[in-house]
Amino acid sequence: MRGPTVACVSGADETLLDLALSGVTIDRAASERAEEGVARAAADPRTRVLVLRDGLAQVRLEDGHPSASLVFRGVRPEDLQAPPRFLGRHDGVAYLAVDDPDGQDHASGAGPDAAGAHWRSLRDLGADLSDSDAGLLTTATALHGWHRTSRHCTRCGAPTEVVDGGWVRRCPQDGSEHYPRTDPAVIMAIVDEHDRILLGTGLPWPEGRVSVLAGFVEAGESLEAAVAREVYEEVGVAVTDLTYRGNQPWPFPASLMFGFRGRALSTELTIDPAEIRYAAWFTREELAAKVWDGTLTLPSRLSIARALIEEWFGGPVREPERTHPT
Repeated sequence: MRGPTVACVSGADETLLDLALSGVTIDRAASERAEEGVARAAADPRTRVLVLRDGLAQVRLEDGHPSASLVFRGVRPEDLQAPPRFLGRHDGVAYLAVDDPDGQDHASGAGPDAAGAHWRSLRDLGADLSDSDAGLLTTATALHGWHRTSRHCTRCGAPTEVVDGGWVRRCPQDGSEHYPRTDPAVIMAIVDEHDRILLGTGLPWPEGRVSVLAGFVEAGESLEAAVAREVYEEVGVAVTDLTYRGNQPWPFPASLMFGFRGRALSTELTIDPAEIRYAAWFTREELAAKVWDGTLTLPSRLSIARALIEEWFGGPVREPERTHPT
């Protein structure tokens, strides 16, 4: 099998996708992350605190509406015992995030708590939040995940200390500093000469779940080269005419997704069984019918994957009614 051709990249002359989690409304105010800046924020009665229970945040759900809003509270003395994470500012107000270790075993999406609020993850409700709430919870989720897995120095193994408003972990033994990582990944809507879209099912996914192809960018690789390589490796198709469509932070646990649209140079699929269980080309009519009858399910409306699919489709893909938890 011959290798993939080098993909041509078209100019970015179109309006980019309007993507959940990508709205820029929060001032990260990095200059305030030092200890004295966080202390000033904590002493300000206007400062609001977002509490996380094992990665879940407290939200209020609007009856009869798809919208939701985060629940914040004021600063408490116990918040300063473990350094709070400085999320940034919005409309002049500082926002901090803290973990609630006593509530981790009780976090549940089954129903409202005593205050009438629900505990939900960013993945559950990110698409229903305002840009400001989504930005705050995306940042808090990313930092929460990083701190859970980065408690020791990667050089010497010593426990690290949290500094700079939760944005740095410093090793007291060798003085090294460690920062939250972000892993770049590409995700691509590939169409053929008949304007059919290529969708596939990853190995860990449930039967019938399909999405566009995606993969991580390798060391020393450009985004466009990663698109061409991933598509060829996973289904044996060479691509060209790539168009950048936007990017989305995806902190599950630490990705930044770069979306592209591209054209296939062939339609024969050679599936890599180590990556893909199923892949096929779909017309709009075929996809609509299979989604409506439940044969296929699409990614959540939170994801850039869904946005890429629906951009090709020409609008929302109609799904059967489902009962959602309250």
